[in-house]
Amino acid sequence: MRNFYHTILINLHRIIYYVVKTRIWMKHPEKHSEEERYGMANEMIYYMNKSSGYETEAFGTENLPAEGGYMLYPNHQGKYDVPGIFATHKKPCSFVMDEKRSHLVLVSEVMWMVDGKRLELDNPRQTITVFREMAEELKAGRKFILFPEGGYKENNGNVVEPFKAGSFKLAQMAKVPIVPVALVDSYKVFNSDHVGPVKTYVYYLEPIPYEEYKGLKSKEIAQMVEDRIKAKITEHLASRKAEEVLV
Repeated sequence: MRNFYHTILINLHRIIYYVVKTRIWMKHPEKHSEEERYGMANEMIYYMNKSSGYETEAFGTENLPAEGGYMLYPNHQGKYDVPGIFATHKKPCSFVMDEKRSHLVLVSEVMWMVDGKRLELDNPRQTITVFREMAEELKAGRKFILFPEGGYKENNGNVVEPFKAGSFKLAQMAKVPIVPVALVDSYKVFNSDHVGPVKTYVYYLEPIPYEEYKGLKSKEIAQMVEDRIKAKITEHLASRKAEEVLV
């Protein structure tokens, strides 16, 4: 967690600047396009990474569907997961998070920038309402990040917890492609004992079109996506271990 507080401290002046700027923009949302707002969110991430020595390398960006909306389903490692994806995903995308945590300073502003969605985890009816709203937006071409593990553990160690089947009902409702996303070492940035620069990895795996999963139950879809992400992380770690042995 020391990296987290260090990053906040050295970027305090930038945080104040972007909070003020965002709140000014919020007064006239019609003047700022989705691309402009997403661009400002990524500008913040760029300066945060540059000032702290964080680097994210992406693989498989060519797998992202060229047209239409889609769901990004990554494993969940910590606070850097969304920034890591944003920094490597050129087209505007948004994310879903716990309503109780979404009103913190800066988090709230970022949610506005990308028109994020808030879920009341203890309110199934509200979740269904939000999913229906998101399904319509996905059909219209928007892209969303949803973490099927729900929460995350500190010092994750690249361990993938069981995926919750309910997360995939949204893709089923929208009938859009599912893009599994494997995150590696993302936990080291803000949710570990590591101190100093970090390199993380984002793998965009081959999308799963609706035609491929439409006959499956949500539990089966969850298991399929979980297995593909685990396989990619295992492959990455094995490759790294082999390189270390050679060195």
